[in-house]
Amino acid sequence: MRITGNVLSMPFDNIDTDQIIPAVHLTVIEPGELGAHVFTGHAQLASRLQAAPQACVVVAGADFGCGSSREHAVWALRERGFRAVIAPSFARIFSENAYNNGVVPIVLTPSEVQACAACESVEIDVERETVTTDRGERFSFRLDPLRKTFLAGGGYLNYVHAKIPAIRAWAAARVSLRDSNRL
Repeated sequence: MRITGNVLSMPFDNIDTDQIIPAVHLTVIEPGELGAHVFTGHAQLASRLQAAPQACVVVAGADFGCGSSREHAVWALRERGFRAVIAPSFARIFSENAYNNGVVPIVLTPSEVQACAACESVEIDVERETVTTDRGERFSFRLDPLRKTFLAGGGYLNYVHAKIPAIRAWAAARVSLRDSNRL
């Protein structure tokens, strides 16, 4: 999987989930409606988003996604068109939610994050675990191998859904084995 696109530079630490998607917008019925409200919880973030309407990669400061555990923050980012977030660190629950919903959480060093933030665009090769800036700089990152499969399939639920035939076959084999042992 490759992600190539413009960068939305958010050089702030501790961007919390309420700044990503304010609680006032959590009353929508469809997750797709959340994208229109991403980053409206903070004036500086909202103005940066308006300046980069085509961005698909957020580059942010440390502890991105801190605060409440609302999964809506990742949904809002995804529905707005963001496919990855690059930061020096993430709140643990945000990182889990990102993996589970098909948004790539990329941890780079602070200096590498600054280099990405200074660029207009990046190319992310999820399989090779590299980020290449439009200036030709290349940085490596690590993804959890199992969670990486979630990303390739569009998230955890799609990953599990693809396993249903194998699970049914296993269950049928167990029933058959159990029945044959009763004879």
